[in-house]
Amino acid sequence: MNFVHLHVHTEYSLLDGSNKIKEYVARVKELGMDSAAITDHGVMYGVIDFYRAAKAAGINPILGCEVYVAPGSRFDKEAAGGEDRYYHLVLLAENNQGYQNLMKIVSTGFVEGFYYKPRIDFELLKEHHEGLIVTSACLAGAIPKAILAGDIDKARKIIMDYKEVFGEDFYLEIQDHGFADDRVVITELLRLSCECGVKLIATNDCHYVHKDDKEAHNWLLCMQMEKKIGEENRMINDGDYYLKSEQEMLDLFPYCTEAVYNTQEIVDKCNFEFDYGHYRMPKVHIPRKYGDDYYKYLEDEAWNGYEMRYPAGHINRQKAKPRLEYELGIIKQMNFAQYLIDIRKTILEARKANILVGPGRGSGAGSCLNYCLGITDLDPLRYDLLFERFLNPERISMPV
Repeated sequence: MNFVHLHVHTEYSLLDGSNKIKEYVARVKELGMDSAAITDHGVMYGVIDFYRAAKAAGINPILGCEVYVAPGSRFDKEAAGGEDRYYHLVLLAENNQGYQNLMKIVSTGFVEGFYYKPRIDFELLKEHHEGLIVTSACLAGAIPKAILAGDIDKARKIIMDYKEVFGEDFYLEIQDHGFADDRVVITELLRLSCECGVKLIATNDCHYVHKDDKEAHNWLLCMQMEKKIGEENRMINDGDYYLKSEQEMLDLFPYCTEAVYNTQEIVDKCNFEFDYGHYRMPKVHIPRKYGDDYYKYLEDEAWNGYEMRYPAGHINRQKAKPRLEYELGIIKQMNFAQYLIDIRKTILEARKANILVGPGRGSGAGSCLNYCLGITDLDPLRYDLLFERFLNPERISMPV
């Protein structure tokens, strides 16, 4: 059996985590661990870097996020009297569906729930719960907060609500950084775990790699809070939030070694791999009559644009027709119709919102198709620009 770190903040938890991904992965390897997670605060910016670094080092990457959960609806932008603006919760991707749901949840937090932080809510979790493993997080989680407030009934209800949705993929998280509140929460979670039939996992809320990185981390917190080291009433790291060894975790929880080893159970459930060999286009809505024939829709829109850009009598009308036919053929051959439809939609929406996008950028200005679709506002025929700089059959990468 093995212990695995499942609650880790990297440098992508801005001004909070100081775990540099390469150093973090190297330390995991040094400690003899074969798996490790990333759970940055509210974002997934570091997931790809972490995945690649972990794979290169022979470490199994577990991808996740410590999200901010609104106490009520994510649409409520005011906290009730005495209520927290948000609580912490850890989400881990169990499989491809879980990763898709994790991205959806995190993105929705920014788009719909932002209030000091990108917040989600329980309804969103229920809607996109498939393929996710959930843990109750640190002292800032809803369950520990209820325990510390003396409201055990509330803590129990939250546990049962999550258990109802996530079943055996919901775990209670115990942490001990040397604070009295940690011991209070641990005591109740040990009891509630048995009472509610929910397994425990032991984690260390890792914000830096080595124990002696604590001082540097405190400087980072000062920058976050716009405070000086000597100031009172500032956030201080008084605990041990470093990457502990398995033995250190066993020494920390001698009364509950099962919680230490349950982390491996979670790892065994996770089976997600990035497939870098295929493009995955975002789903774009086109008129119903086209069904899923994105190329036909693009072709029709292109010829409509041709009539607008090169009306009868236009000096380049005759030259533009075979050029547009050629470019459409390349797009069809390379199956990039959906991509261009999405780019066009983005550009047109930006212009509608009075966001400056300019007449065209780089090699994209060399495309007659882009010009006819309204993606660019430069006639490539007027300036003798080459389409092949933008896209050609020998180019296997997507144009940007």
